[in-house]
Amino acid sequence: MIEKEYLYIVLGMSLVTYLPRLIPVYYLSGRNLPGWLIEWLDLIPAAVLGALLLPELVTGGNPRNFTLGSLEMIVAVPTFLFAVKTKSLGGTAIVGMGLYWLLDIIFI
Repeated sequence: MIEKEYLYIVLGMSLVTYLPRLIPVYYLSGRNLPGWLIEWLDLIPAAVLGALLLPELVTGGNPRNFTLGSLEMIVAVPTFLFAVKTKSLGGTAIVGMGLYWLLDIIFI
């Protein structure tokens, strides 16, 4: 009986995950979107990433306090500059992890 409930849960989760992605793709495929809408949609991944990262970079402790001098923030600035200059996702990940590792050894 429990296995059947797990199957329903997995099926429900897959519906909730894929329907919001499938419906716009289905209805918008084959249509020409205006240029301003395409440019606006291109900004969404950067905005979501920024919204996820910024609170972690500028706050710390328990309870959360505003801090700009954290190790994560120090590493984020040159990593961001590298990402903007090279536009390489793999290179950015390697630079970010390498800088974090190096500064973690130096400061701790």
